[in-house]
Amino acid sequence: QVHLVESGGGLVQPGGSLRLSCAASGSIFSMYAMGWYRQAPGKQRELVADIIRGGATNYADSVKGRFTISRDNGKNTVFLQMNSLKPEDSAVYYCNARLFVSPTTAHYWGQGTQVTVSS
Repeated sequence: QVHLVESGGGLVQPGGSLRLSCAASGSIFSMYAMGWYRQAPGKQRELVADIIRGGATNYADSVKGRFTISRDNGKNTVFLQMNSLKPEDSAVYYCNARLFVSPTTAHYWGQGTQVTVSS
């Protein structure tokens, strides 16, 4: 099992930037695919970005060109750089780790960090 703790959320004005961090412990970080999800009130949790062990990334269409996910395996940390933030980006952002363990894929979640984009 891997334990995840997010940080870096807060209140930011539209057009501003935030950098989220997710610190992992309890397992071998480099073995996990990592991702960021978000959930706004009344909405389903949705994938924002993820990064696999080899470093390939993918992003939700709504954040492409504005957000960047990265990982530092030596520090057991994954980051989400968020630029040009919009009010619709407001949500609780959750760090996710996943690993295929036959016959299923295990998913682990952090507690979340609040991002509020408002003037």
